[in-house]
Amino acid sequence: MRVPDLTLPGFVSRLLSKLPVTPPAYVLVSGLNQLVRRGILPADMSLLSGKRFEVRILDAGMSLRFGADDQGFTVDKNEGEADLRFSANAADFARMMLREEDPDTLFFNRKLMIEGDTELGLIVKNLLDSVDWSNTPLSRFMAV
Repeated sequence: MRVPDLTLPGFVSRLLSKLPVTPPAYVLVSGLNQLVRRGILPADMSLLSGKRFEVRILDAGMSLRFGADDQGFTVDKNEGEADLRFSANAADFARMMLREEDPDTLFFNRKLMIEGDTELGLIVKNLLDSVDWSNTPLSRFMAV
């Protein structure tokens, strides 16, 4: 199944941007921590420890902030700039996670913006590329 090249309608963005971002951030952090615990996300937490991240879903009007320490990922409620920020529309994030598009292609086509610490960005990109998504619930979508 190919993810359609859709942008969420403006009213969805306006609605989602008014909702609290903490619950979706907890879902993201919980998912990342599960992947690390199961060995699916082979993260060297010492490389990520003390870093702050932001995922902006542009067409949803959402920014999910999280951080890392030696034990795993946590929701980041602090103000200030993240060390690394990824920005894209929901469909482009979905295509990346389902491996329909790789991050480099999305980046060079200006569909994925990466801002902040360049070295950290490379570490995270390589980490995402190393994930065996067939061991995750996403594999059900990938097989279709």
